[in-house]
Order: sequence, then C-alpha cells, then structure tokens
Amino acid sequence: MGVMPIIILLSLVVAGGFAIAFVVAAQHGQYDDTQTPSMRMLFDDETAQTAVSSKNVAKNEEKSIINHNLHGRV
Repeated sequence: MGVMPIIILLSLVVAGGFAIAFVVAAQHGQYDDTQTPSMRMLFDDETAQTAVSSKNVAKNEEKSIINHNLHGRV
C-alpha cells in the first residue's frame, strides 16, 4: 500500500509533462496547418503508383536488353 501514493504521484507528473508538451506545441504553431493533411491524402496514391510503374519499366527494360542481346548472338 505504500507504493500507491508514489505511483499516483508519478502518473500525475507524466500527465503534467504531456500537458505541458501539448501547450508548448500548440503555442509554436504545430497544429496550425489544417489543409495539408487533407490534401496529402489525395496525392499518396499517385506517388505510390509512380514508384511501382517506374520499377516495372526498369524491369521491362532489363528484360528487353537481355532478350535483345541473346537474340543478336543466336
């Protein structure tokens, strides 16, 4: 039972630390940008598709070069 006051005090200190960190972040403009996250959602798929398509193009080019070299030798 002697540990309970220490745990309660420790939890209040941790909660206070998080509250202070939130207030400091809010005052320094951490949460001011409300438009970019909603716009970022629209463009995530395009960047992923571009990366996948560029990988596919690179694989196709390698295959065509290899096949072309083999065909030229036969």
